[in-house]
Amino acid sequence: MNGHQGISIAVLTENQDDVALINSSLRDGGHAARCHWVHRPSQLDETLASEHIELLVLNCDRYPDSIRQVVKQKDRYNPELPVIAVLELADESSIEKAMRDGACDLVSFRLKRRLQSVVTRELRALRVERALNSTIHSATEYKKQLKDYMRASPTATALVQEGVITDVNAAWLKLFRAASNDEAAGLPLMDNFNPESHAAIKGALIAAIEGKWQNDEVLVARSQISNDDSDIVHLELTKFVFDDGPCVKVCVSPPAKPSQEPTKLVHDALKRDPTTLFYHRMQFLERVKKRLARKPSSGLHALAYVRIDHFEKVCQNVGILNSDEVLAQFAELVRKRLHPRDVAGRFEGTALMVLLERGSARDAQVWGKQLCEHIRKQTFDVDDRSTQLTCTVGVCAANETFGSLEDFVAAAVAAHRKGKESGGNCSVLSEAGEEDTKQKEFDAIWVRHLRSALMENRFRLAQLPIAGLRSDGIEMYDLLVRMLDEQGNSVLPSEFLPAADRNNMMKNIDRWMIKSAINFCINSTADRVFVRLSRQSILDPTTVNWMDSEFEQCKFDCSRLVMQVPECDAAKHIKQTRVIVKQLRKMGIGFALEHYGIDQEKFQILDILKPDYIKVDGELMHTLITDSNIQSSVGKIVRAAVERNIKTIAERVENANAMAVLFQLGLDFMQGHYVHEPEVVLEDADSGRHAPLANLAAVRVN
Repeated sequence: MNGHQGISIAVLTENQDDVALINSSLRDGGHAARCHWVHRPSQLDETLASEHIELLVLNCDRYPDSIRQVVKQKDRYNPELPVIAVLELADESSIEKAMRDGACDLVSFRLKRRLQSVVTRELRALRVERALNSTIHSATEYKKQLKDYMRASPTATALVQEGVITDVNAAWLKLFRAASNDEAAGLPLMDNFNPESHAAIKGALIAAIEGKWQNDEVLVARSQISNDDSDIVHLELTKFVFDDGPCVKVCVSPPAKPSQEPTKLVHDALKRDPTTLFYHRMQFLERVKKRLARKPSSGLHALAYVRIDHFEKVCQNVGILNSDEVLAQFAELVRKRLHPRDVAGRFEGTALMVLLERGSARDAQVWGKQLCEHIRKQTFDVDDRSTQLTCTVGVCAANETFGSLEDFVAAAVAAHRKGKESGGNCSVLSEAGEEDTKQKEFDAIWVRHLRSALMENRFRLAQLPIAGLRSDGIEMYDLLVRMLDEQGNSVLPSEFLPAADRNNMMKNIDRWMIKSAINFCINSTADRVFVRLSRQSILDPTTVNWMDSEFEQCKFDCSRLVMQVPECDAAKHIKQTRVIVKQLRKMGIGFALEHYGIDQEKFQILDILKPDYIKVDGELMHTLITDSNIQSSVGKIVRAAVERNIKTIAERVENANAMAVLFQLGLDFMQGHYVHEPEVVLEDADSGRHAPLANLAAVRVN
């Protein structure tokens, strides 16, 4: 039957031959018709009541009732039922009149194919309408069941459409202290949360509607009820589609707090300064010692000495007795800009000290710079008085040149002193490790280790997946280098790469990375792999020729490779970078600028180098969640990239909140521990797949 379904038709006519004619015509058209002969109006009532009729065919020449009368009669049983009128002869005026009287169409017995087409059309329309009504009914029932579930659930739950709450349950009303559903419904969801959470919530809602938010993701937000830690809640978002459009179910569960005995609570409180709520000096230093004894999983430790500039003027503005309140507000702003692994303490007087875990010393300095800028823009209110202030941050990265914790702390304090002498309101990175003679001794040890690792091939390749925020169609990895010591223990890049850079050994490592990247691509399905080029490789005129030779030898598809250069190195050596980028493009290799910060809002470097990718500096990721100014700046970077057809990648994304903000801002990709931990992928030193680093050296290591 050509795929057509069987249909049940009532044929209204006094002549039974019409039934046979209709039946044969429809069967010839591929319809498995089952016709019911109705020759009087009373019989129509019986047929409609007892049979599942899908179509009425009315012979207007041979039936006692008119079209209007038939339509009125069938509407009592099924208003959706289509009526097709039939005449011996039909013209435009008679068709118009029949349709005005309620028929779907008027056809002539002489036009058999038109009858078949009209029947097919009306049946399809009828079945589509029934399916739609069934779907709407199911959605309505589903929505009713969802609301019934919400009302019975102890979890605070709201339905949100286009950012506006449409329904909440009793637990939500209790959590957010609303009197009734009418008071909560109709308000923007954002009104229930502090401004610092708005960007993440908005991004998560958009991601949920677009199907990019996983149901097991948890968003951390702060409610508007008060300003203490008890108002930190976890949000779970789930998309639903109803007849009135898509919505997001938002479930809010306060984080579980372990029960603590009163004596433990008192003991913990005694460890903290009552004004800043940071650890007392002794407690802080104990934690610093423990942290320094363990190396971070990636990056390094850095100590930041933070102090308000000209605090005596603050006392004059708000009064001596109120100055502690200003310090408390200042400490709260510092606390909000800390990462989960950071530790802070009140060191002395108005000075705070923070042990940071960052990717590099520069990242720690940038953290201090952002803090200074943020504090400068704030107004501190105490009763009816207010004041503004600035601060200075001294930063020192931990390394083995410091013989004791005393030396480490002294270096951070000295960096602060240098910043204060230069006018304050700045972040200064200590150069003590560079200037100390121990640095040379330290480097001499590392050079021996590096040379040994070169000869014994104790370098490993690690992959860090790059995930799509908009789509998952491209498989991309950032490739990292790891080193093993003589005992087979892993050595972090933050330990050996600075020494390699200071001793002209980075070109060797770069070339090992490129050869390893080729092998990685050959043995994987990766579409793009990102490999770093150091400053030394950029300045070496033989770099590109060496790469071209290696690619030709391996018959490598260069389009799978993206070379990335830190933005600061590219800007400092713009001429050499431009030359090497031009040569890379001729080979089909992509180019990326990494660690791209928010200070480059003029975007000249993008127009000069025309990168394929920008990697937004990972140090911005934590602050990005709550700082609207940084969100605005990153948004400008994204818009500038879109205008230039450049893809954007966020570095060091650690949690769902950061991902939600990035999604809202329009970034294309992300990488970091939230996506996946770096994974060593080429471990077998005896496999023969990699030549020792020493064999790749272009110049003799001095």
